[in-house]
Amino acid sequence: MDIQKILSICDHTLLLQPSTWDEIRALCDDAIKYGTASVCIPPCYVRKAKEYVGDRMKICTVIGFPNGNTTTAVKVFETTDAIANGADEIDMVINIGLLRAGKDKKVRKEIEAIKKACRGRILKVIIETCLLTEEEKIRMCKIVTEAGADFIKTSTGFSTAGATFDDVALFAAHVGPDVKIKAAGGISSIADAEKFMELGASRLGTSRIVKIVKAEKAEGY
Repeated sequence: MDIQKILSICDHTLLLQPSTWDEIRALCDDAIKYGTASVCIPPCYVRKAKEYVGDRMKICTVIGFPNGNTTTAVKVFETTDAIANGADEIDMVINIGLLRAGKDKKVRKEIEAIKKACRGRILKVIIETCLLTEEEKIRMCKIVTEAGADFIKTSTGFSTAGATFDDVALFAAHVGPDVKIKAAGGISSIADAEKFMELGASRLGTSRIVKIVKAEKAEGY
């Protein structure tokens, strides 16, 4: 597979807590150089990064990250603030406890509220597959479809595991036709990236693909 095709669907990601502006700026430089889909960065750097990249690169940020258990009002505020600061795409974390308790309607309404706050920007819904049963993952496919989100995303990269081939295949079998799939967390090789794409992922959350292309040690998200 053409490496540029793989790079073009990567959200080049740096979300670690100690990340500095110098590291975020370097991430942006690499994303522009290698033609990734976006940079995915902490909310506190969105404004500065948007001022730095302008129209040269999409800025993605995270909401309710990584645990997902802030209130809907807080998540909506975070989203509104991120959009005002220049975010082009939003990756939100669901309230996993509500899902596990069978409160599907509340989970859907939260996604709908955040989608509305996105004001037309892309919304990706992180469901943290490593903490869910297969039945819960299938329910989330239905919820994300009904809520009108643009993507269902496997993982934050901050829990017990990241994306798996089985989970992406499960998503592909159960999401609606208008919902795309983002695999994130633990994508450690070009072969991994190709396999996720073959299974149905149209976006990859990772920093490692760019590092591989640069022939650096591929550590991190």
